[in-house]
Amino acid sequence: MKNKILGRWALSKKSWVMIALLLALVLLLPSLALAEEAPALNSGDTAWMLTATALVLFMTIPGLSLFYGGMVRSKNILSVLMQCFAITSLMTILWVLYAYSIAFGGDGPFWGGLNKMFLAGVGVDTLSGTIPETVFMTFQMTFAIITPALMVGAFAERMKFSAMLIFMTIWMTLVYAPICHWVWGGGGWLGNKGILDFAGGTVVHINAGVAGLVAAIVLGQRKGYPTTAMPPHNLGYTLMGASMLWVGWFGFNAGSELAADGVAGMAMAVTQIATAAAALSWMFIEWVKHGKPSVLGIASGAVAGLVAITPAAGAVGPMGAMVIGFVSGAVCFVASTTLKRAMGYDDSLDVFGIHAVGGIVGAILTGVFCAESLGGAGFGGDITSIGGQLTVQIMGVGATMIYTGIVSFIILKVLDGIIGLRVTDDDESEGLDLSHHGERGYII
Repeated sequence: MKNKILGRWALSKKSWVMIALLLALVLLLPSLALAEEAPALNSGDTAWMLTATALVLFMTIPGLSLFYGGMVRSKNILSVLMQCFAITSLMTILWVLYAYSIAFGGDGPFWGGLNKMFLAGVGVDTLSGTIPETVFMTFQMTFAIITPALMVGAFAERMKFSAMLIFMTIWMTLVYAPICHWVWGGGGWLGNKGILDFAGGTVVHINAGVAGLVAAIVLGQRKGYPTTAMPPHNLGYTLMGASMLWVGWFGFNAGSELAADGVAGMAMAVTQIATAAAALSWMFIEWVKHGKPSVLGIASGAVAGLVAITPAAGAVGPMGAMVIGFVSGAVCFVASTTLKRAMGYDDSLDVFGIHAVGGIVGAILTGVFCAESLGGAGFGGDITSIGGQLTVQIMGVGATMIYTGIVSFIILKVLDGIIGLRVTDDDESEGLDLSHHGERGYII
């Protein structure tokens, strides 16, 4: 009898052990699942993003600096280079102090808050997806650098350096950082609606192009424009700058995937295709219209293609990219020549005609060629049709244009009333290199 009882107890003991093991497994499964889902550092993604970040910074200094520097008159080349260099330095500090927090520090619909001011909580071990947050922060910083730098071309040769620095500081705070959050920040209202802006058609190019146009109009035309000839002083610089922009743009677009994967590879491919198509489109139209293809024309066309494919880079296929390139080259040519003359504004280096118009073309056509039936990657968010995607794309374009246009105008008018925006006639005639920086960028 005793043996039977002991046998039952032994069997029961084994059962209890099994039950305990099962309970432990059940309790551990959720934590194991969470451990599997938690992001982990990926060295390949990190290496690519370090490279992409350097490429995007390379776009501003030296790429954009040379592109713009070659197009102004020789007496103003140093002023343009100085503005781009100073903006690079200024935006870096503002981004670290508070602008990164406004853009990416929270999940509100219109701005991210100030919880990441002074990069609070951003450390060596902090991740953003599969890369260090320090890398993500610096990558986004390079976008915050090039966007205001693009505006320099709109008011080149006539804005006071001090006024430019103050304007850019306020503009970064009130315009760029909030719009960046709308589209890319957690909880941003345009992002929640499903807008497709892979690398900055709205955030960067429409934003900078519209603000640049407003600045050009508020400042007024350059002395002697449009009756006095103001030819570029060194188109060799401009073509070298455009070439650097083309190379650097692979970091801009392919880097916006934030990973070294197939989407980044496609983004690189469509960037090359659209840029080549736009360069040829502008070149051939100019050739037919004026009888000769120009270096300035093909360089401008390439930049127009780079701009237009930016919002679409992660959403369209090769054939869609080719169409976007050809269309953007043609439309930006018309905007930078016919439209500019008809409207009478002095956008010195065609920032609106190339960046705003190219960004608009790209953002809208993204809504068409993202469709899987046309070789794209599909629609954003819960959108299920081309019509629905187009509606959101147009909404994003309109909201960006209206907000940046109004706020930029207010900032400029207030500054003009307080400190004045424009250099004196004598300073403009002498050139900003000497009058504002006490140096010459050329040999007499």
